[in-house]
Amino acid sequence: MHMSLSKFESMLKTNSIYFFDLVEFEEIIVHYLDTGKHSLAKKAVKLGLEQHPTSVDLKLLEVEILIFDNKLEKASQKLRRIELLAPNNEEVYIQKATILSKSGSHEESIENLKIALIHADDKVDIWSMMGMEYLYLDNFEKARLSFAKCIDVDYEDYSSLYNVVYCFDMQKNHEKAIIFLNAYLDKNPYSEVAWHQLGRQYFVLKRYKEALTCFDYAVLIDESFIGGYLEKAKTYEQLGDFEDAIKNYMLTLELDDPTAFAYVRIGECYQKLGKLDSAIRFYKKSVHEDPFLDKGWILLTEAFYEQKDYQKALYYISKAIKIDEYNTFYWRKYSDINIKLNSFKEGVKGLEKCIELNDCSIEIYIALSDVLLLIGDFNDAVKVLVSAQETYKDAAEIEYRLSGLSILLNNENKALTHLVNGMELDYDQHIIMKDLFPIVFVNLKVQELLSNYKKAME
Repeated sequence: MHMSLSKFESMLKTNSIYFFDLVEFEEIIVHYLDTGKHSLAKKAVKLGLEQHPTSVDLKLLEVEILIFDNKLEKASQKLRRIELLAPNNEEVYIQKATILSKSGSHEESIENLKIALIHADDKVDIWSMMGMEYLYLDNFEKARLSFAKCIDVDYEDYSSLYNVVYCFDMQKNHEKAIIFLNAYLDKNPYSEVAWHQLGRQYFVLKRYKEALTCFDYAVLIDESFIGGYLEKAKTYEQLGDFEDAIKNYMLTLELDDPTAFAYVRIGECYQKLGKLDSAIRFYKKSVHEDPFLDKGWILLTEAFYEQKDYQKALYYISKAIKIDEYNTFYWRKYSDINIKLNSFKEGVKGLEKCIELNDCSIEIYIALSDVLLLIGDFNDAVKVLVSAQETYKDAAEIEYRLSGLSILLNNENKALTHLVNGMELDYDQHIIMKDLFPIVFVNLKVQELLSNYKKAME
């Protein structure tokens, strides 16, 4: 093979013409296709067809290149001519199926693959292609059966094994997946991949002890199997054994380059153990490893917030917002932290951003109106609450706030109307008046209304 390649490339450089037999040309073309050297593959096809113009195999390789270049119409035309010459060649139908698949005609593609199966001696690749076509159609049952046939031929076809399990997952047939994988392991007991996949099924079903046993077998078979250690760590977390979870995450860092994901998980385990300083150290490692990991920044925010170090919390939440400025949870946290720091205008900015991003929960409206009340922007606070009432028409907490604000704005009649509305909706929430509007609460008319309503209730 090496000599044929050297001879071919020498011919291209010198413009000489050397003769190659058909098998040599096929090997040269396939080599270039496999190594991604499509321009050389095209030259080899062209020269090959000049020397062997009747070769169906070379013509099929030419079609394969046309399909790769997305020249589907031209490829189809050539295939029609090849089919007349070789109607029993399975590759004709495989290429037709590929073109139809690329065109979105998956059912027609499957029909051509069925014809290919009739003519093929080696059916594995065709079953695999059929499985993929069924996946495009979301027909997980037929896809699974197609991939299962590939495994029957080659028990180490892990790509098909993954696809079979994927089909079970999509059908939420985890119990059937367990039966299938156990049967597979009866025939191939030293497959770390199968033990890993079996463990995942038990994990989904919250059968964590059984999952852990499977992952133990996986890493026993292959001590460098990172996926096994990751799943072991996640399972230990579910079992509340955070120390062992950390040990397994640490093993993944030793076996391969560190990942932000592992650092985050280690940090969260330390936080659950109450070791906040260690948690922060690993959260910092996670954002150092991946500065665009907003989860790392938000975890740092929460950790420093817990320590009441609001200045650092503000620094880290600002980092998270730079990465995902459309995340309303981040803006809520930004507002909360700024309010803790008495930066009320920034607190208002964060809450207004939430509403702008369609986070229109009543808590956001209430929080915004309360901050505006705090800084003396009574009219704006009223506007916010009136806007909230468009969605939350029967909210006592809004009525009581509008009542208090109306008195502060010297509109006593409106204030009393809102107070009555609030009492009718939920009398017990009148405590809002006492907490937010202590001066208003002692107003004689307010006290009289509250007292009369209470008596009426009794």
